Amino acid sequence: MAATDWLSQGTLVLASNNKGKIAEFEKMFAELQLPVDVIPQGQLDIEDAVEDGLSFVENAIIKARHAAKISGKPAIADDSGICVPALGGAPGIYSARYAGEHGNDAANNDKLLADLKPLRKNGAAIEGMFVCVLALVQHAEDPLPQIFQGIWTGEILEAARGENGFGYDPLFWLPELGISSAEMSKAEKNKISHRGQAMQLFKASLAK
Repeated sequence: MAATDWLSQGTLVLASNNKGKIAEFEKMFAELQLPVDVIPQGQLDIEDAVEDGLSFVENAIIKARHAAKISGKPAIADDSGICVPALGGAPGIYSARYAGEHGNDAANNDKLLADLKPLRKNGAAIEGMFVCVLALVQHAEDPLPQIFQGIWTGEILEAARGENGFGYDPLFWLPELGISSAEMSKAEKNKISHRGQAMQLFKASLAK
């Protein structure tokens, strides 16, 4: 089973219902000019999978298998989030529901700021990293999912900055650029982000 057999299927299901992720992926997939149609699972009435894995890799595979099983087509899934070493890696895989309600960006950001407040010492930077794992399965029972991982390091701000992006972007500071992730354009972000890095590895796999 070749790694690119799925290209002959004509359709690749994107296992996400997150509007922010879908927008970023659609732009990146358009740039790849794949010879297949990439369809968000919502267009096929596929609801989100139950993410009960303990790692980004496990959850990405769970989501990809779920979409492939229901659609009968190859699927690619992303599991991503922000990890803060000072918090033992939290929010990690629980990033989207850190404050309890899934997808409430404002509440999640507020909780992260509150959790970090006691740890801030004399203005010292607190490291954070965005993580993205892509899992590609040829079919629901694929024994060899392809995994592509991107890690984007930065710092966690003490207050939100910027209006672009989604999730924790307003709190993610890039000291080498002097801006937050939410102050970048989509094109700028996609070039260097965790998701952009994972997609570049995915792109490289197509040439093998």
